[in-house]
Amino acid sequence: MTFDVIADTGPIVAFLNQRDDWHLWALEQFRAIAPPLVTCEAVLSEAAFLLRHDPRGADALLQLVERHIVRVEFNISDEAEHVRRLMKRYANVPMSFADACLVRMSETRKRATVVTLDQDFRVYRRLGRQVIPMIAPGAGPKVRRASNR
Repeated sequence: MTFDVIADTGPIVAFLNQRDDWHLWALEQFRAIAPPLVTCEAVLSEAAFLLRHDPRGADALLQLVERHIVRVEFNISDEAEHVRRLMKRYANVPMSFADACLVRMSETRKRATVVTLDQDFRVYRRLGRQVIPMIAPGAGPKVRRASNR
C-alpha cells in the first residue's frame, strides 16, 4: 500500500545538518522512505533560513528538490482559505504558516503521513477531528512507517 510522506522543516534540516541533534534519526528516516517526500514552499523557506549559516545549506536543500527527493506539491493560492481557518483554530498553539500548509496537505491526501520533529502535530487534527499520522521520534502508536511502499 502506498501513501504520501509529507516533510516538515525539522527532518529536512536535520538530514542536511550533520551537527543537528536529530541528524542520525533523520538519516534513518530518509533511507526508509521512498522518495519523493512532498512539502510546501513555506517549509523550504524555513529550512533555508535555519541552514543559513551552513555554507552548503541552501545549495544542498535545492539539490533535494532538483533530485526529486523532495517535491513541492502545494499551491497556497488554491488553499489560502483553508490555511487561514487552520491558523485561526490553532492560534493558541500557535500554528505556524508552514504547519498550517502541512496540515492542509494531509487533509487533501487520503493516505498521508507527516514526518516531523514538531510536537504540535500531536495536537493538530485534520478534517476536524482526525489524528494526523506521523513519523516522529517517540511518536509511539501514532507512527505509521513508510516501509513496503
